[in-house]
Amino acid sequence: MGARRDMIFISHRFPYPPVKGEKIRAWNLLRHFARSYRVHYGCLIDEPADWAHLETVRPFCADLACFAIDKRRQKLKSLLSARPGRPLMLDYYHHAGLAAWVRATMARTPMDIVYIYSTAMAPYVLPTDRHGLVLDMQDIDSEKWTEYARHTRPPMRWVWAREGRTLLTYERKAAAACDLTFLVSEPECRRLVALAPELAGRVHTVEQGVDLTQFAPGLDLPSPYADDAPRLVFTGNMDYWPNADAAIWFAREVLPLLRGREPAPELVVVGANPTAEVLALAGLPGVTVTGRVPDVRPYVAHAAVAVAPLRIARGIQNKVLEAMALGVPVVASPQAFEGVRAEAGRDLLVADGAAATAATIAAVLDGGHPALGVAGRQAMEAGYGWPATLARLDGLLEPLLPPARPCAMTSQPNEEMV
Repeated sequence: MGARRDMIFISHRFPYPPVKGEKIRAWNLLRHFARSYRVHYGCLIDEPADWAHLETVRPFCADLACFAIDKRRQKLKSLLSARPGRPLMLDYYHHAGLAAWVRATMARTPMDIVYIYSTAMAPYVLPTDRHGLVLDMQDIDSEKWTEYARHTRPPMRWVWAREGRTLLTYERKAAAACDLTFLVSEPECRRLVALAPELAGRVHTVEQGVDLTQFAPGLDLPSPYADDAPRLVFTGNMDYWPNADAAIWFAREVLPLLRGREPAPELVVVGANPTAEVLALAGLPGVTVTGRVPDVRPYVAHAAVAVAPLRIARGIQNKVLEAMALGVPVVASPQAFEGVRAEAGRDLLVADGAAATAATIAAVLDGGHPALGVAGRQAMEAGYGWPATLARLDGLLEPLLPPARPCAMTSQPNEEMV
């Protein structure tokens, strides 16, 4: 067996099933890294259903350690542990078992790369004088909390504003301590450097990709819809506040402007864990809320339009990439479009506000943009396949690697469950 390298990959999420952005990215990274590294993967699991997929992930890991957290318990814990200047997020994602596993694993095995997936996981490693530290922030989380504060009322406005301030301070400190910091789009990189000029030259774009085989026009995906009414589909985890906010806004402000058409379009909200407010939308005319589905692709593939009406968005929206890859016309808000390397008006349509969004969707339904789906697919083929993203990632990591060591005998992959 040839020489291989060791990597510890510490994540706040279990990577499978790859049904939302951070899990999609983690899953593709893990499978890619497993070709060149012995990957020691430690993570938290906050979705009980994820435990059923251990056997899918384990073959890609030299060591797999998973630790359960309860969302409500962690929220309470983070509030009770609040300290001046410390982001709540760091305590929310802290688990003593995972911390012990990280310490033991790094003491036992010299790591060529320490891959910190999300700023929230940086305290498991930092501070340290180790080399080969990579922080994959994905997005600037502090900006998200700051946006939340702008859209909410006291007292939560004060809580989110504090989180935005304290987290930005920690993001700067963590990124400065690492050799490389990755974000998913050029706009996110530029924004981080604007907020933290000391990071110039140390922040790089490693874009989100899309599986162009799994998300492709012409797949045999039976329609989940009972009739031929034009469907407007919105996908995403519906306990994520920006998604819930977008679904509620679209259903109450945009859909009524379209319901007078013949045939009347219907909104289908597809995604796990809908909040009570999202579930209530099913009581409105023309709205369906599915909850968790085994596969979102049929819902998107058989829709007339995929909508992404987010009012708060960071990084790149996978829902936009996947719909475009399926060849489905996309109408997105400016926030959801930011960071997507595509031409508005040719590859997808961008509209701001209820009236403009409704008018843009109506134009698509009237056949005004017949080439939109094909152009969207071509844009994804040109720049968003995972192989291009992963090749860039390898090029960035290569200078960090020391000379390869001979392969040592290792134990069989294992998993820890707490």
